[in-house]
Amino acid sequence: MNRNKLLNAELSHAIASMGHGDLMIVCDAGFPIPSTAWRIDLAIVPDVPDLATVLTPISESLITERVAYADTLPEHNAPLLATIKRLFTDAEFTPVKHEAILSEMAAKAKVIVRTGAFDPWGNILLYSGVDVPKWFSKPGVVAPDYYAKKMKA
Repeated sequence: MNRNKLLNAELSHAIASMGHGDLMIVCDAGFPIPSTAWRIDLAIVPDVPDLATVLTPISESLITERVAYADTLPEHNAPLLATIKRLFTDAEFTPVKHEAILSEMAAKAKVIVRTGAFDPWGNILLYSGVDVPKWFSKPGVVAPDYYAKKMKA
């Protein structure tokens, strides 16, 4: 058995397949997933599973360098924004136009994970990062300035 909390085989495979900069979208139940996307559908009934339930084990398994969310989220769903900031403490946070998430960002995603969430603007973009201290630990290797903060972690 897997020692991790994440038991879904396809989601574990997706996380293991992520390279630096790859995009995973964890979306609500109503997200228009392109027919060509790698789709992992976890939705069962409304709000099962919810976004926090799905994002929690992902945050523990995926090195997330950046998290993007709809630019309307702070005003229209502040509790969800607080949840993602609590879960992805080491990430940079970036608002993007909601329309862009539904179109061009969905087309660029390596994988889209559909939850049962009925959360307005509940579409969270996770950009895969690297384990900076491990990546830059070899003798003579110098981390760039933009990773300096993560080297001390």
